[in-house]
Amino acid sequence: MFLFAHIDLTLPLEDPILKFLLILVIILAAPLLLNKLKIPYLLGLIIAGAVIGPHGLNLVLRDSSIILSGTAGLLYIMFLSGLDMDMSDFRRNSWRSLVFGLYTFCVPLALGILAGYYVLGFSIYSSILLAGLFASQTLIAYPIVSKLGIARDKAVTIAVGGTVITDTLALLLLTVIVGMATGNVDDMFWWRLSGSVALCIAIIVVLFPILAHWFFKQVSDNISQYIFVLAMVFLGSYLAQLAGLEPIIGAFLTGIALNRLIPRTSPLMNRIEFVGNAIFIPFFLIGVGMLIDYRAFFRDWESLEVAAVMIVLITAAKYIAAWLTQKSFRLSPDQRTVIFGLSSAHVAATLAAVMVGYNVILGYTPGGEPIRLLNESVLNGTILMILATCTVSTFATQRGAHNIAVRQTQQTSEEKSPAQEDHILIPVAHEESADELVGLSSMLKRAGEPNGLYALHAIDNKADDPNVEKRARKVLSAAATAAAAADIYLQELLRYDVNITNAIVSVARERNITDIVMGMHLTAPVVPALPGIPGIPGPPSPAIGKMAVDILTQSNVTTFLYRPVQPITTIKRHLIVVPEKAEQEAGFQLWLRRIRLLAGNSGARISILAPESTLAYLRPKGRKLPANIDYVPFSQWDDIPSLEHDVREDDCLWFVMSRRDRVSYHPSMSRIPSLLEHLFAGYSSVLLYPVQAGDTESRYIRV
Repeated sequence: MFLFAHIDLTLPLEDPILKFLLILVIILAAPLLLNKLKIPYLLGLIIAGAVIGPHGLNLVLRDSSIILSGTAGLLYIMFLSGLDMDMSDFRRNSWRSLVFGLYTFCVPLALGILAGYYVLGFSIYSSILLAGLFASQTLIAYPIVSKLGIARDKAVTIAVGGTVITDTLALLLLTVIVGMATGNVDDMFWWRLSGSVALCIAIIVVLFPILAHWFFKQVSDNISQYIFVLAMVFLGSYLAQLAGLEPIIGAFLTGIALNRLIPRTSPLMNRIEFVGNAIFIPFFLIGVGMLIDYRAFFRDWESLEVAAVMIVLITAAKYIAAWLTQKSFRLSPDQRTVIFGLSSAHVAATLAAVMVGYNVILGYTPGGEPIRLLNESVLNGTILMILATCTVSTFATQRGAHNIAVRQTQQTSEEKSPAQEDHILIPVAHEESADELVGLSSMLKRAGEPNGLYALHAIDNKADDPNVEKRARKVLSAAATAAAAADIYLQELLRYDVNITNAIVSVARERNITDIVMGMHLTAPVVPALPGIPGIPGPPSPAIGKMAVDILTQSNVTTFLYRPVQPITTIKRHLIVVPEKAEQEAGFQLWLRRIRLLAGNSGARISILAPESTLAYLRPKGRKLPANIDYVPFSQWDDIPSLEHDVREDDCLWFVMSRRDRVSYHPSMSRIPSLLEHLFAGYSSVLLYPVQAGDTESRYIRV
């Protein structure tokens, strides 16, 4: 008993260990319990916050630590929504987001002004500010769509973009109305506001990507990269606050700015999502619940009247906006439900606006009572409205997102055949190269599939070094760690064989390997210069090494020889140089599918250079592909060095090669490895050898 004599269990809890333990238990138990009750766990965390908060059992106060964690969680949600976006789809749908943003701003604004002025009897300024509350919205249900894997659906893209637009307009309206009500609006007011907003957006959108690109190239430490990203989120949020915007706008813009530099299959993206979903976002939801005061239901009829008007009109207005968006862009009913669900919750911007309006005192009554721009009944009604709209938002989003996810899964299952399953073999020889080989492989496979990667380290079966197997295990462990960081399971294969080539070829057959991704080890033979190009080595070949040639000779799977000069996540553009008649090769569609996956997973721009006759087969027909793929006519295979004028610092050069005497083979292909060694030595590069028809094992391949 003496052990527990000094335990302080007075309420509310003050011991930081007990407070943190209680919140962690709630975060752990809420999903496990509520999944069985078919209740969205987001709503469960909000209810749990109301129960333990100062208006419930008073177990935990909503003190500075809860407010700090909750603010970080809200910013995290907005940052993730920007980071998860398919930027090519966002650009295509930006005008749709603008239309939805205007719908979801104007409809609630009109209804709010009418309700405030004619139903509740407020002044015109108070009515407009109340309407601003109606128009704003919070993406509280975004974790649901992210968890179900539909964050890149058109409806989600439209809803997220529209949220930024309507919140920006609502908060600008708040700034203007408060200024007009207090008499602080003059000519300079508009110049200051527009100038500060433009400067903030320019800094985040233009300077942040440059700074992040430099940092990621210089620093490879995973923890440092994550802390840097977190610092950028808060810096962007603070800049938005300085500009007179809500911090959530800055967090979203930061996500947009860093979108291309943090690919969806990268380890950094996995860490960002993991920490946010495990800690920051649950703390925010619990903090929201602590705001809910059930006593407001019984405090006075005016609060109930205001709450009822707000809840009914907000729900109706947001549904009308979602319905108009569905009809305007021919979306499905489930997509309409997702848009309505994501846009119907009111927390962050609404709280900011109501607190500002509540704190603005326009004068005093004869009895000394302050006359506020928004009175206490609106404040109490807002708390009830938060609970109601969060409930509607989570249930609606869960329903619509679940139906969309099921339909996408069914479509994927119908399109996918066993022959299309990803089985990518990564021969690894050194720890230093494992990260980049695994990084490229993860971008060449379907996102969200945790399997399909194999790392192989081959050992000469005549080796008598007792430490050789220990070193091999260490290399394989480095590859597995790199894959695990991206939430991908990589199978480690250690094989004793007569030589490395035989081991790779044998495993490719045994494991039904579809692709091989291996390092490019260029040699530098002393050879004559190419005619007319002094200092550039020419034939004879091969310059990629005998082992690579032997593998290409004895196997017929899509093979990528990769030479990383900089991290693949910092590549801004991939230049894919394709030979004439590449479409006639057996593996044409296989490697083209990999390039399309690379475009979607990396976010970098893809420029495919090919003769006009081949571009006709490369361009999509009747299907929508990422807008970050360009198709450029190129027929100068006899003058590959001319590409030097088009290559930029952060480009990766790809050459689609051919085995000798095949239909797409070009004599200049024998010179490409030497050109990569000398003329293009400062650029990352990939030699892509597709599957080709014929008996490849009976021919010597010159590459």
